[in-house]
Amino acid sequence: MSKFKITIDAMGGDYAPSEIIKGAVEGAKELDIEAIIVGLKEPVEVELAKLDTAGLPVSVVEATQQIADGEAPAIAVMRKPNSSVALATRLVKEGKADATLSAGSTGACMVSAFQYLGTLPGIERPVAGGAFFRLAPDTVILDLGANVGCQPYQTVEFAAIGSVYAKTFHGVDNPTIGLLNVGAEEGKGNDFSKEAYNLLKNSGLNFIGNVEGLDIPAGKANVVVTDGFVGNILTKFCEGIGQSMMGWFLKEMKDKLSPEDLQSTANKIYGILSPGMSMGGGPLLGVDGLFGITHGRSKAQQIVGTIKQMKHAWETGFINNLRAELAKIKKTLPDS
Repeated sequence: MSKFKITIDAMGGDYAPSEIIKGAVEGAKELDIEAIIVGLKEPVEVELAKLDTAGLPVSVVEATQQIADGEAPAIAVMRKPNSSVALATRLVKEGKADATLSAGSTGACMVSAFQYLGTLPGIERPVAGGAFFRLAPDTVILDLGANVGCQPYQTVEFAAIGSVYAKTFHGVDNPTIGLLNVGAEEGKGNDFSKEAYNLLKNSGLNFIGNVEGLDIPAGKANVVVTDGFVGNILTKFCEGIGQSMMGWFLKEMKDKLSPEDLQSTANKIYGILSPGMSMGGGPLLGVDGLFGITHGRSKAQQIVGTIKQMKHAWETGFINNLRAELAKIKKTLPDS
């Protein structure tokens, strides 16, 4: 098998380009992959000069445009085809890389993926999801914000995508599916939830019914589906809890533990509760190609973790497996 090649958007993220480039170089060292760094020439060269890249399969493709903060992502990606995220994605489309990765704007990533890679048959828009909650590390939750206005039938698509994700990344043979709702009983929730429940019940997937918020950390279902509006609120809430608990612990325990033990334990608490910050990212789901997204505050460790996830997706045929699963569930939907 040929070496896995991944393009990395060096300009996306709060710590770009330094931490992104550092993560790309560390990934090339640790994971036996070829890293193609895409970004503005001068800042990329400055950061690479600080690192030992001798003998490593690390190359640079120059981006000549940059998406500024505040630009509408859809317009920016179309107007700036040589921005780092657009160019990195286009290299995958052209067959010059197997996957791409970005810690940049979710909107810009979504538009780039949609424009250059397209979606799998039956999927209208890419889906954001993954296992972000350390208390339930094998629970996949989606959508996490890519689709804030969903139709009930899309929850079946989310469930199929999450099922393949759980099989691929967690080794679960027949993943259980739960619908996030305000109660566990059938018939609970609003019209959206009730219709989604019926569709999931007849989907042929391993649907176990409604799950409540308290069931997520308990790992009651392998896959939890919800609309992107609720999913994004859930993500941000967990992140806020992680930050607040870390601050509380540092304040309450500062006289009871050594500084080293205090900070180490606080970091563990934050890692358990805060989505994505210790685990890295994963594939943007439903895309007809491998596009890795990770938290905007990702540092080198999270970049390496995301590269590892993308390499695993490539090695296991994740996209083809997803295509086959979606073809099966499409037959269960009313309009198929």
